[in-house]
Amino acid sequence: MRVKRIVTNIAATDVSLARRFYQDVLGLEVVMDQGWIATFAAQSKMVPQLSVASEGGSGTPVPDLSIEVDDLDEALRRMKRAGIALEYGPATEPWGVRRFYVRDPFGRLVNILTHE
Repeated sequence: MRVKRIVTNIAATDVSLARRFYQDVLGLEVVMDQGWIATFAAQSKMVPQLSVASEGGSGTPVPDLSIEVDDLDEALRRMKRAGIALEYGPATEPWGVRRFYVRDPFGRLVNILTHE
């Protein structure tokens, strides 16, 4: 047996709020929308991963999601344009990651990162 995919599920009373953050700001594509559930995806080959942590590193809380991007500066500009406040960073971490934290419309702490 092998794991083919890992899906993060976020509880929300208004699923449509996810579009502004995940589609408009982060550029994910809506690949399924049933009204009560919407699935956003990136067009890339990904390896299923699951991280378990006691802290987020550098004294930060453990984020609910980590999203790796190819251009952190552009992601940062998009967040600022959308009026989304930073919770942490941007910071270059000693383990070779540059990142910042924001909250999605549902209060989930999201780690936006790139590997240096």
